[in-house]
Amino acid sequence: MAELHIEIRGQGMPLVLLHGWGMHGGVWAGVADELARHDQLHIVDLPGYGGSATLAPYALETLAARLIDALPHYFNVCGWSLGGQVALTLAKLYPARVNRLVTVGTNPCFATRADWPQGIQREVLQIFADSLVNDYEGTLKRFLALQARGDESARAVLARLRDLLFARGRPDQAVLEAGLAILLNADLRASVTGIPHPALVIHGSHDALAPLAAGEWLAQHLPDGHLCRVSGASHAPFLSHSAGFVLALTDFLHD
Repeated sequence: MAELHIEIRGQGMPLVLLHGWGMHGGVWAGVADELARHDQLHIVDLPGYGGSATLAPYALETLAARLIDALPHYFNVCGWSLGGQVALTLAKLYPARVNRLVTVGTNPCFATRADWPQGIQREVLQIFADSLVNDYEGTLKRFLALQARGDESARAVLARLRDLLFARGRPDQAVLEAGLAILLNADLRASVTGIPHPALVIHGSHDALAPLAAGEWLAQHLPDGHLCRVSGASHAPFLSHSAGFVLALTDFLHD
């Protein structure tokens, strides 16, 4: 079995934390200490990032299958952005293993479609995918800028994301391309209504990558979904509004 790096901290009910595209588990560092007071954290480097080996084919289903073998028997899961799509897939494919589900800045369908205006223009994501070939580092940094755009603390959020970007090495270009292909093509809307778990959708009011309307739709269509709107936040509310994020998450997990 390919190596999967998971940092385990704290005591209590396992809480699996899944990062987004281009990042690694270290992105949760600013909230990990506080969260570990309440739960046993399992902070994952997704395959191909940080200390985790990659896998093929690189798709939501194979990512979920790789993770489920390495995770506790029963757990809560919190996924950010692409990691939120992985969390939704875990809950759909392995419902008996998941207790509660949290998504952060997650869109069930990141790219716009004829019947789905609540995304980012496909052309924008395609430009990121095309530019990876010739400008690896610049493409990643522009994606970080998109994640911070609109946040009332945008400059600080962007600085933090840039500090973290290569803190655990440089992801392979093929892994980044495969992740962008998921963002471009995955559409989880049809499966959302079959996810029965209590679910919290944490979403920034000014998210430029996954519009708030997508979070509202997700909370409405998950059978037991609840929306936590973070006023003034963009795509990474756990960085810009960490205290409110921790309170919302722990209240939901321990109510």
